[in-house]
Amino acid sequence: MTEQIEGHGGELALAALRAHGVREMFTLSGGHVFPLYDAAHKTGFPIYDVRHEQSAVFAAEAVAKLQRRPGLAVLTAGPGVTNGISGLTSAFFNASPVLVLGGRAPAFRWGSGSLQEMDHLPLVAPVTKHAETVFDTSDIPRAVSAALTAARTPHRGPVFLDFPLETVFSVADAELPAPPGIAPVEP
Repeated sequence: MTEQIEGHGGELALAALRAHGVREMFTLSGGHVFPLYDAAHKTGFPIYDVRHEQSAVFAAEAVAKLQRRPGLAVLTAGPGVTNGISGLTSAFFNASPVLVLGGRAPAFRWGSGSLQEMDHLPLVAPVTKHAETVFDTSDIPRAVSAALTAARTPHRGPVFLDFPLETVFSVADAELPAPPGIAPVEP
């Protein structure tokens, strides 16, 4: 069953994150992902701003391991994402259900040298179960839900999504899929 929702990309992502039991965000503040912070701030969703992106992903992994639910790290484009790769690799080898959301340079300017323009997918794909760029604002809830489903499905592990600047800043109507029932993995 799905629910119809409306909002900017950050609001759409946060709705899907909450539906999957994500309760906090670890991040190092960056402009490419500001709508995620805006949505979190407006709804009282805790934001933990760390001093290095690597720490954000390791904190998300700690939540996943200790609480047995998905952990979330939000990283800005380019060096923000590359700084998180050690944490992703740790989550990959530890089978921790971690979602890393990354910012991305605008798609409409791709190839022109926009701020921190970098294709993250080839870097994160070897250490994630799923890696995708989401180009359509209305597709954000589906992509977040699918990524979190993949992260939580045995053999669990980290997943990665990035959003071009215009995708996460734009407003759209979208369907919010209901999360599937996934049996917990016993120790």
